[in-house]
Amino acid sequence: MSVRELVVLGTASQVPTRHRNHNGYLLRWDGQGILFDPGEGTQRQMLRAGVAAHDLDRICVTHFHGDHSLGLAGVIQRINLDQVPHPVTAHYPASGQHFFERLRYATAYRETVQLTESPVAADGPLAVTEAYTLDARRLSHPVESYGYRVTEPDGRRILPEKLAAHGIKGPDVGRIQREGSLNGVSLDEVSEVRRGQRFAFVMDTRLCDGVHALAEGADMLVIESTFLDEDVRLATDHGHLTAGQAAAVARDAGVRHLVLTHFSQRYSEPAEFERQARAAGFDGELSIAQDLMRVPVPKR
Repeated sequence: MSVRELVVLGTASQVPTRHRNHNGYLLRWDGQGILFDPGEGTQRQMLRAGVAAHDLDRICVTHFHGDHSLGLAGVIQRINLDQVPHPVTAHYPASGQHFFERLRYATAYRETVQLTESPVAADGPLAVTEAYTLDARRLSHPVESYGYRVTEPDGRRILPEKLAAHGIKGPDVGRIQREGSLNGVSLDEVSEVRRGQRFAFVMDTRLCDGVHALAEGADMLVIESTFLDEDVRLATDHGHLTAGQAAAVARDAGVRHLVLTHFSQRYSEPAEFERQARAAGFDGELSIAQDLMRVPVPKR
């Protein structure tokens, strides 16, 4: 049975707090696992969340600020310690190659796993698999930063009433799906396009074209909302979003489930992020991220 869910490992901005670990997010996509922005303490959070090193197939780093990347050293060493039997690919801004190498080889350990480095230097597709296409878009932050988007290929949804109208039943249903037509009836006549699921991950950034491109039509958008709206000037100065800005992006993009995260330690009341997101006009499903929560990607 396929599982598509977000496992939140950490939600703090800049520094961890008593209740929030540094960033870390695992997207389970059928049998694949994509780890986004492993901040300090991610390895322990994985243990607490029941996530094993064997679950990781890709690591995607948006940028090389510590709260998004200091956990790389521990995660990479854990992958090797546990002798993960499949290759793991790491994506990160190409301009941060020296940071990645320092973290990868921060201490001595035995390399047992094929870790492929796949730096991001421009907008566009990074990987195409049977299950998804992974894309990157440049964001606006004081250091080079990229957001990521996972898109499932479109499929087809069989319409039982159309099958019945054409007298197609039993094994012939599978036949028309495999062959595309049956006795003069095309697959298009008895089915409709089922748009693939779309997941977007947007961390540290000001509002920019990349934010909107990543969010467009997403079934789930995980997006930073470091500041509340009254601190919008601080947000802009430091290259971040407010709760209202993030929600407005989701509203305009037709996002189905919005996950707000990456909260500044200056705020102690998470309910205010939800209030401001609703005030911005977002009326879809909304989650204020908490460490170790699990959020299913909405089905199509």
